[in-house]
Amino acid sequence: QVQLVESGGGSVQAGGSLRLSCAASGRTFSTYTFGNSAMGWFRQAPGKEREFVIAIKYNGGSTRYADSVKGRFTISRDDARNTVNLLMKSLKPEDTAVYYCAAAVRRSPIAPMSAGDYDYWGQGTQVTVSS
Repeated sequence: QVQLVESGGGSVQAGGSLRLSCAASGRTFSTYTFGNSAMGWFRQAPGKEREFVIAIKYNGGSTRYADSVKGRFTISRDDARNTVNLLMKSLKPEDTAVYYCAAAVRRSPIAPMSAGDYDYWGQGTQVTVSS
């Protein structure tokens, strides 16, 4: 089976930074598959719907992001390690949510922004930003 495991979540004061990582593994999710998959991050706050945060194209050539995180969040990938990272800076209380890593094995020309376009999901990691 395919597994996506997030790590790096925690509590931080407003203005601080956190780095989340997502490691992919599994017999059907090889390094080749990872390298040909768009990788994205979504988040869901209590009582809210899951929302798109940021994603990177399968070849790492382009990034798409939500306006709310522009200039603060960056995504990167290390295909050799089947890992995608999310660096969050200047965190705000409204960034508080469970963050999910997702993989889209579709080789889309651009990274998908819709949750329905992603094939595999991690279990999520909590990020809490206090005032």
